[in-house]
Amino acid sequence: MDRPENHIGLTLGPVLFNWSAERLRDFYATIADRSAFDRVHVGEVVCGKRMPFSDPVWPDIIAMLEDAGKEVVVSALALPATVRERKTIAALCEDDDRLVEINDVTALSQRGGKPFVVGPFVNVYNEGTVRLMASRGARTVCVPVELPLASLTSMAQSCPDIEFEVFAFGRLPLALSGRCYHARLHGLHKDSCRFICDQDPDGLDVETMDGQPFLAANGIQTLSHGVQAFCPAPEEAARAGVRRLRLSPHTVNMVAAGDTYRSLLDGRIEPAEALNRLRGLNLPGELVDGYERGLAGCLAAGQA
Repeated sequence: MDRPENHIGLTLGPVLFNWSAERLRDFYATIADRSAFDRVHVGEVVCGKRMPFSDPVWPDIIAMLEDAGKEVVVSALALPATVRERKTIAALCEDDDRLVEINDVTALSQRGGKPFVVGPFVNVYNEGTVRLMASRGARTVCVPVELPLASLTSMAQSCPDIEFEVFAFGRLPLALSGRCYHARLHGLHKDSCRFICDQDPDGLDVETMDGQPFLAANGIQTLSHGVQAFCPAPEEAARAGVRRLRLSPHTVNMVAAGDTYRSLLDGRIEPAEALNRLRGLNLPGELVDGYERGLAGCLAAGQA
């Protein structure tokens, strides 16, 4: 379907948490049937140990999403640590049928110049890096979550042929580690973790020593405790060079979240109304957008 030049796309990012195969099937069936997302990412990004459980369900999920008219992007692991994981990424990068999201620069050579999406785990902070990625086949760049909107605007002006995407909703992916926080908390070793992270399907809240909400843990991943809620007016997003907004899956009503952002980007509701609707979704943390705004503090616009 042809879209106007200033149309801003809506992306559903990959599930970052350890959800069961049944939960993944049910979730994506709902997304395929009723959601406003035009692009949907699938695949394991955080922990390669989870892949044997989720890998068998992806072919059916991909077929279901594509039958519903969604563009599917297969996301690759962000911190490959074993030979098996590196071979899995290499095999994924050979796919000619759909876009692949690269979350680790070692996959660039394996993609071999075929089109790909640069994920938010890759350090893309300046125009030179964007041009390098574009020369290797990048079509979309989802910029790192800590990059302020002003920096993205500068890159978009210098690289007009690249589609820039912003992580707009969800707990922010901040870091990955060689150690598993969930396993250590439960007195387990990483190699015998019992996949205990499945007990926290939106991440495990982490507090400071004086009981203040601080971060969230997701296996080997550190997330923000707050939930990103970047809600720009469509003219603000277009002026900044944003061509896509990415929403990260949580156990809340993601169809409603997607509908809220689609209404915002189409100019049917104002940013304040979008924030009010998001607050009603029983989110795991407070709304934040400090990184995008480049302002002191972290409260989302209109919340202070």
